[in-house]
Amino acid sequence: MKHLAVLYFAVLILFGATISVSAAESNTGSNKEEKFQAGKYIIHHISDSHEWHIMSIGEFDMTIPLPVMVYSKTKGFNAFWSSKFEHGETSYNGFKIESEGTHEGSIVEVLPDGKTTDPKAELPFDLSITKTVAGLFFNTILLIIFGIWAGRLAKKNKGKAPSSIQNVFEPLIVFIREDIAKPSIGPKYDRYMPILITFFFFILLNNLCGLIPLFPFGANVTGNISITLVLAMITFVISTFTGNKNYWKEIFNPGVPMWMKFPVPFFPFIEFLSMIIRPIVLMIRLFANMMAGHMVVAIFIGIIFIFSKGYGAIVGYAVSPISVFFSLFMVLLDVLISIIQAYVFTLLSALYFGMSIVENNEQHN
Repeated sequence: MKHLAVLYFAVLILFGATISVSAAESNTGSNKEEKFQAGKYIIHHISDSHEWHIMSIGEFDMTIPLPVMVYSKTKGFNAFWSSKFEHGETSYNGFKIESEGTHEGSIVEVLPDGKTTDPKAELPFDLSITKTVAGLFFNTILLIIFGIWAGRLAKKNKGKAPSSIQNVFEPLIVFIREDIAKPSIGPKYDRYMPILITFFFFILLNNLCGLIPLFPFGANVTGNISITLVLAMITFVISTFTGNKNYWKEIFNPGVPMWMKFPVPFFPFIEFLSMIIRPIVLMIRLFANMMAGHMVVAIFIGIIFIFSKGYGAIVGYAVSPISVFFSLFMVLLDVLISIIQAYVFTLLSALYFGMSIVENNEQHN
């Protein structure tokens, strides 16, 4: 039964991916002989947007407009729906979504002569609710609902066997406490448990929801470097401001021979650099893994349409079983990677927290 559920989940993802490829194909233009732009489709699949595209039926695009909020020095603050742009082909209130060039996909200001903002000029300050932000809100609300549900069941079933969604949350929380927090942080693990639990479930849910390309899922939240940057900065700030005197001593006055500290502070520089590199590693690791998974699936699905457009429908049909097989394999692999990345980010954060509160006698054991 579990195997059938996994297979159904994978087929659902591939079905949604095929729909999105068909949508990308129909959006390339009304000319039927125009080639399928694989690169454009892949970039569109992994990048953010100011509207939520659901599907295309012929020439009709089913999209959900999202709020656009921009501020410029010349036009001040403006707020309106993204549907005013009509897929970036027209401007509204002196703004438009750039369709080509350096600022492709960004909101730019339209100059009086009809041209857009100079490529070297400062872009309007964009506070819009994009697809990634909307997906982040939806997934966060979903996580809060699941968390409250599991918490209420835990109180209700106190002293009894867990049931329903409590069966998912409780073993994972115990795992985070026993196998991540305690070994990595030590006796003072309690105060770090809330943030570690939040990291794990937030990343896991967003990773898995991003694999389902059907509304209201499909937003590649953790494949956006801005999101992973914020998560990494939270770890950096907590480890920095909770660090004890031994932590700072090991950074600026490490226990190494004096010739390694004076006259050139070589070793303190390395320690300080490592403190800065840690959040960068956290940010890039999660972002790169999740973005790469989406790209590979998009490439395999896009191969069907590349062969179909280039060599005819028969060749496209012949290639499709191989493409679908590898896509299915990658989707299942992405599910595993989603779980692993949530675990790795939580584990590394716990290690950094533990390093910031290590006692002097522990450092030399």
